[in-house]
Amino acid sequence: MTREKPKNLWLSRWGFILAATGSAVGLGNIWKFPYITGEYGGGAFVLMYLACILAIGIPVMMTEIAIGRRGRGSPIDAIGRVVRENGGNPLWKAVGGMAMLAGFMILCFYVVVAGWAFAYTWKMLDGSLAATSVETLGGVFEAHNANPWQLGGWSVLVALLTLWIVARGVQKGIEKAVRWMMPGLALMLIVLVGYAFTSGSFQAGFDFLFHFDASKITGEALLAALGHAFFTLSLASGAILTYGSYIPDGQSIARTTFLVAICDTCVALLAGLAIFPIIFANGMSPGAGPGLIFMSLPLAFQQMPFGTAFGVLFFAMVSIAALTSAISMIEASVAYLNEKHGISRLKSAALAGVVLLLISLLAMLSFNLLAGWTPLGKNFFDWLDYFTSRWMMPLGGIFMVVLAGYALRGEIMRDELGLPPAGYALWLFMVRYVSPVLIMVVFLHALGWLLFDPVLQWYWIAGAIGLLAVAGELLRPRVMPVLTGR
Repeated sequence: MTREKPKNLWLSRWGFILAATGSAVGLGNIWKFPYITGEYGGGAFVLMYLACILAIGIPVMMTEIAIGRRGRGSPIDAIGRVVRENGGNPLWKAVGGMAMLAGFMILCFYVVVAGWAFAYTWKMLDGSLAATSVETLGGVFEAHNANPWQLGGWSVLVALLTLWIVARGVQKGIEKAVRWMMPGLALMLIVLVGYAFTSGSFQAGFDFLFHFDASKITGEALLAALGHAFFTLSLASGAILTYGSYIPDGQSIARTTFLVAICDTCVALLAGLAIFPIIFANGMSPGAGPGLIFMSLPLAFQQMPFGTAFGVLFFAMVSIAALTSAISMIEASVAYLNEKHGISRLKSAALAGVVLLLISLLAMLSFNLLAGWTPLGKNFFDWLDYFTSRWMMPLGGIFMVVLAGYALRGEIMRDELGLPPAGYALWLFMVRYVSPVLIMVVFLHALGWLLFDPVLQWYWIAGAIGLLAVAGELLRPRVMPVLTGR
């Protein structure tokens, strides 16, 4: 089969690395990773997280990039072309459709969250966050959300900035933007770490993040590490697969994936070193979740020398992180409209933007005019989060590794990954047996269908991997025709 000629390519390998890292780095890196690291044993959790990145994050990310580059297109088109080359069942394109839909649905509520960061950059600058207690700042946050014009205005600003960058194209829009935004984010983060080192309880923050407590290595901690490793790299949302389709032939997918994972983890750890010394220096609780950013930290900045300036810098950094993630979430949809239906990128972005604004409007109104509308106990904002994070992304991840590990001929992925025999054998073992079990564990636990026994937790996970490996080898001759359609 003749390879699809690429219509768009990154100018350099760093273009993809910065874009993919920007996709992975978001609000979760700024507050969630540092918080759960301290909560689940510091250094012990970091080791578990790194192990999960190796077991799930890197193999699945390599898979998505390889399929994207092989198929050269949006998730639906790329998977369709690879499956057609394989002589397989075209229904596999539905996996790409689900990933693309998941990314778009995430963006519909993510623009609201990103809007908070943008709004707080301005509020920090104009003195709106001058307060004497966390409770007062909590009132500011609630008042912001209760005003549909204010909440909606900032959310629309995020959406329009995102669409404007994506409409300009891969090289002139996305790559050019991340070449400025990601180094800028890194510089802001380093400055904030330096500020925390001189103005906060740096040793206390460092200990909170990295103190090794072996007793905290539990099943719950493992699940937290598994879940964060999967979601932090923007897997199964169409973003990485689409970005992978713009990588030139000849670039090492394995090396590039490792660099993205390292950059993403470094940003998360540096964020913890920037935030927690300031929190501890002001006698505040590090366990405030999202309130850490929008309630505790503004108060801490107000009480410190040059705090307003560094507060503005902090929220500007969070805004950049949110924007780079938003760009990646809509790129798959814009690429699909542009490539499949021949619509220009400008019109594709405008069309996707109309749908985005209509759906995100309901997410915005969930905090004010539609706050009382809670079917089955959740508002529209929460339902978007629930369906994407607990159903669509885990299932998409499982289907992706089954496609690559079982349904595709070995030479297709071996060709695209370009790994030595031992490296390819290791990747194949991970996507066939280890990654599916671990993703399924996260999936079932997130739905509340799986409870861990504190004694047996490690044994049955290892047993499930071993059972899948044996069953996979025994049943593969019968299962393969069903999966491949041949």
